[in-house]
Amino acid sequence: MPHDVTMSSEVKGGPSSAGPGSQSSLRRGNVHRVLEGLATGGPSTQAQISRTTGLSAGTVASIVKDLEASGRVRLEPTTSSGRRALAIHLVDTGHVAVGLDIGRRHVRAIVTTPSRRILADVQRSLPLGHDAATGMAAALRAMDDALAAAGRDRCNILGAGVGIPGPFDPTTGRIGSGAILPEWVGIEISTRLKDALGVPVIVNNDANLGALAHLSWSETPPGQNFVFVKIGTGIGTGVVIDGELYAGHRGLAGEIGHSIVEEQGLVCRCGNRGCLETVASTSSMLRALSAAPHPPTTTDELVAAALDGDIVTRRVVEDAGLSIGKVLGQLASLLNPETILLGGPLSDLGDLLLEPVWRSLQRHTVPDVAHATTLRISALRDRAEALGGAVSVLNRADTIDLYGA
Repeated sequence: MPHDVTMSSEVKGGPSSAGPGSQSSLRRGNVHRVLEGLATGGPSTQAQISRTTGLSAGTVASIVKDLEASGRVRLEPTTSSGRRALAIHLVDTGHVAVGLDIGRRHVRAIVTTPSRRILADVQRSLPLGHDAATGMAAALRAMDDALAAAGRDRCNILGAGVGIPGPFDPTTGRIGSGAILPEWVGIEISTRLKDALGVPVIVNNDANLGALAHLSWSETPPGQNFVFVKIGTGIGTGVVIDGELYAGHRGLAGEIGHSIVEEQGLVCRCGNRGCLETVASTSSMLRALSAAPHPPTTTDELVAAALDGDIVTRRVVEDAGLSIGKVLGQLASLLNPETILLGGPLSDLGDLLLEPVWRSLQRHTVPDVAHATTLRISALRDRAEALGGAVSVLNRADTIDLYGA
């Protein structure tokens, strides 16, 4: 079990107290690559691990030796290319990671093993406008329910990775202004959550965690340079550069929901006018549909109406998609990502959302950038944020026992 401390957010360069260029940091990174390769690729020989990770045979052999000594892996005889070899298997130690996604109206808890096997997935509703104490109590109940469904106890938890819908500054541990949970702004969230949940905690913006999940769980890898876009009550992005989550100087990168798309538009909760969230979030879409003959009152109802062919709902979805595509076109020009993934509760809309976003993205960037960019719906759908929370714990826990990280 890790020490009872609050763990810092994932940032570009990976978790390290010794600095990104140190030998201990390099060793931790290499261990993580080996463990992640085993988690995603299953039992492998040292030669296979070396090929998939790019690490030298000597480095892999040394790491495997340490992992076997610590009980993290076991070796079994096998054959590879007709020759005798040893297959390396991850060991289920009974430990689990918890991923928590706390939103405006919901909390989701996912429990997974270190080998990335999902044991339980629990979702609970939250009252609109809930305060931090209410949200944390609901998160605790969801976590306990998920643990019970997984057949695990508190003592098995390596930690909880918690996604928050808003800017989170890891240097202060506080939620910044403009968050979807205004009742939470300014509180020292890391310490509060650690005390409320009773386990080590990693806090991050939910879109960042959604991007992190795609580095470990995606069946169709998005590449080493991609953007995950969470479209919900708020709109944010998680940016991955060269295979690492990029958080920016103060952990605030990716807040595209507050990019201005209408100079004289509605006042946004951040204080500006015409932000993307005022025209393309699920809340703004529901508000736009309030005058419809049969207005949806929830995002699920909105999605169902669009899929059923409701003309008014489809028009609102298209308008939102065009606005999102405008901002993503500018983002693509700046970052030149290989892939842009759309996630969140609107994922089930599929091409109804994808098509207008793509049409507008092409219009607002140069052809070479558009041709080099793949736009698709996230295969992880609305589970990405909670899965990313679990990944952030596993990334940290992978090397705790071996290297005291």
